[in-house]
Amino acid sequence: MKTTDQSNFSVSSQAVEIASALRTLYITRVAFSVLWILLVVTVAKTNNTLANILFIIYPVWDVVATFFDIKANAQAVKKTPQYVNVGIGILTTIAVIIALQSGIPQALMVFGLWAILTGLIQLILGLRRRKHFEGQWPMIISGAQSMLAGGFIIATAQTPNQGVASLAGYSAFGAFYFALAAFRLSKTIKNASLAA
Repeated sequence: MKTTDQSNFSVSSQAVEIASALRTLYITRVAFSVLWILLVVTVAKTNNTLANILFIIYPVWDVVATFFDIKANAQAVKKTPQYVNVGIGILTTIAVIIALQSGIPQALMVFGLWAILTGLIQLILGLRRRKHFEGQWPMIISGAQSMLAGGFIIATAQTPNQGVASLAGYSAFGAFYFALAAFRLSKTIKNASLAA
């Protein structure tokens, strides 16, 4: 019985550690998105160089955040969706750099495609994590919404200012869902700590 109790404590302790790391990552993603949106809707409108830098930084940050997500998870958890996401993020960064040579609308189309692909991955990842952690429904909904937003970004890419506004809105919704997930993970951490 003692061995079972120790095993349960170990699992609970590991769940708390993973949930805490994911919560910190989600809060960091929220902060980044808010800052990025503020810069896009203010300074980037009058500064093309900064706008280009912000467009490139966004997928780069997603790659970095995904590496932290991989690190936060237990060794036994399959990380294929995250690795696929890293690959897509790197390709997106390269594609955005190339697309920006032709203009913002072309870069927005790249972002739209990226939103669709990463939304699908986020949806799959959220569904898998739902078995082990609370707080994944916002990520599941966000993944589905990301796919829809990607289509909308592509559809509005050629409309002056509308495409950039769509991208900022996409980022804002992502931040909202990461904030919700962080809040729900706080409940997971609290419940696991009480059960320990």
